[in-house]
Amino acid sequence: MIENDAHLRRISQIQQALRETPGLDGWLFYDFRGSDPLAYRVLQLDQTRHVTRRWYYWVPAEGMPVKLLHRIEPHVLDELPGDSILYVSWEEQKASLARILKPAKRIAMQYSHMNAIPYISRVDAGTIELIRSFEVEVATSADLVQRFEAVWNDAQLASHRDAAEKLRLIVDEAFTHVGDSVVARPPLSEYGLQQFILSRIKAHGLITATPPIVAVNAHSADPHYGPPPHGSAQIAAGDLVLIDLWAKRPEPGSVYADITWTGHVGHTIPSRQRAIFAIVRDARDAALEFVRTRVSRGDFPCGSEVDEVCRTVIRKAGYGDQFLHRTGHSIGEEVHGNGANIDNLETRDGRRLLPRTCFSIEPGIYLVGEFGIRSELDVYVSDREAMVFGQPLQTEIIPIL
Repeated sequence: MIENDAHLRRISQIQQALRETPGLDGWLFYDFRGSDPLAYRVLQLDQTRHVTRRWYYWVPAEGMPVKLLHRIEPHVLDELPGDSILYVSWEEQKASLARILKPAKRIAMQYSHMNAIPYISRVDAGTIELIRSFEVEVATSADLVQRFEAVWNDAQLASHRDAAEKLRLIVDEAFTHVGDSVVARPPLSEYGLQQFILSRIKAHGLITATPPIVAVNAHSADPHYGPPPHGSAQIAAGDLVLIDLWAKRPEPGSVYADITWTGHVGHTIPSRQRAIFAIVRDARDAALEFVRTRVSRGDFPCGSEVDEVCRTVIRKAGYGDQFLHRTGHSIGEEVHGNGANIDNLETRDGRRLLPRTCFSIEPGIYLVGEFGIRSELDVYVSDREAMVFGQPLQTEIIPIL
């Protein structure tokens, strides 16, 4: 066995979390050909390893874990503690799994009832049926996963703060570049501005998995618009420019920052754009204040509750049907992390926000054929505070010229 201290610590942490979760006898991890990347991440396994057969890893709340592995792949979980049981036939697999789970009544798996939280729904329906055939109840592992996937350490918080501050500088650099290009020429396209932002991300010592969003005028009404290399819109005087940029430090374990700003190429902001921005800003700030008030009392809201606070402001202003997406997403080592999302639209995310996690608040109003406005900030919650880095925050559309 090739156990190491890091994996022993991780299993100890998992068992501690199980003991702190009422009614759970253990956590069953299962994978078939990479079907559950969360299992690899939580168990700190190499996700690139070649695995072709089903494996199970049972972590009871008390006692020694057990591995169930195929005989031609007996070493795929060698770094994890616990005894191994090997199978060849499906009959052996089923009988062995029933024996492993015999003491259990209710277990956690990467499952979400009615697929309410699809980010967690990694175990196929047939496997859930198999577990239930042993008279074992399957509960969602959503909050357990969040505990191991979304909670930051001090180094990660520092990396986020650094990334947020640098992205905030890049916003100013980007809008200055737009102004200079419009005045002095040559003309700048959406794609050209996107490439400029990518160059500044690199110059500030950050990395990103995907390019930023740059959208002008009617394109800004498409929340996930991506400018093509050829044929993207030119940026000219009188244009609305939306930029959504995300990046992180290159060191392993670093986490993302993710912000969205809007600017207008001109001295005077059109009144309609200004009015729509005010609604979006007020919705954003209402959600932030709600989180701050609740967290200050040690009462952490669910992601769906925060979404409703934000969405209600936009509904009351008459633009509920033009707010097309959730209010925000978990932020971690990926820009869209595996913690609670600020969502009661696309999903009903009933997970509570946890201390030492981060998420975006990014309401938007999208007027098809005209323009879209989105304002995004990131919120990090500690035991009693909700903090936003990368100040100052946007309070009005930025006049670029």
